[in-house]
Amino acid sequence: MWRDAPLDGADHVVFLGDYVDSMLYDDDEIISNLEAIIRYKKKNGNRVTLLVGNHDIQYLHYPLYPCSGFNPAVQPTLSKLFRENQDLFQIAYQQGSVLYTHAGVSATWLSRLLSHTGQSERVLSPADNLAGFLNDLYQHTTMRGYLFEVGPKRGGSAPTGGPVWADRTETSVDLLAGFHQIVGHTPTPAFQTIGNETASITYTDILGSKTDFFRLTIPT
Repeated sequence: MWRDAPLDGADHVVFLGDYVDSMLYDDDEIISNLEAIIRYKKKNGNRVTLLVGNHDIQYLHYPLYPCSGFNPAVQPTLSKLFRENQDLFQIAYQQGSVLYTHAGVSATWLSRLLSHTGQSERVLSPADNLAGFLNDLYQHTTMRGYLFEVGPKRGGSAPTGGPVWADRTETSVDLLAGFHQIVGHTPTPAFQTIGNETASITYTDILGSKTDFFRLTIPT
């Protein structure tokens, strides 16, 4: 479906993750689609950002971080494809106060993360490049597990989910001050924004019901 979007006219294209484990397409189609997305990224370089979702990390980091929908038949192929191209994928992307992740960052989760990293007094604003902080953390194997925490709403044991697993019931009531977030992860019948001019989160995972693409114009 992403091929139907008017991508050529966009200054920047962000894929929000979950490229695999579809119930609508067969194994060959899923593999072919991921290969096409990787080729598109390689062709367009920094103009395209590929974020990881909870369904992707279980293949990229197999056998860690399991998720429902896991397909053992294609695990070797998907794991190889993700790992050979792992430098193309990241946790977050940010432009000004607009933050893109797969599932969203709640204020509570970020506070816990800063405490875990010995920065409990730190307050992150858009000027501090939160996306860069999360992407750097992803490169540290001893710390990246915090990014993949799963809260009770999604069947996990962590107090709240991280930016790959956070549930809408966590992020929608615990907005991250100063940021306007764009996420996928939680299916919704239409694009929906919760919040105001100082903090908001927009849920965009509508492809289960229709084809559309979220377009955002950021003033310069």
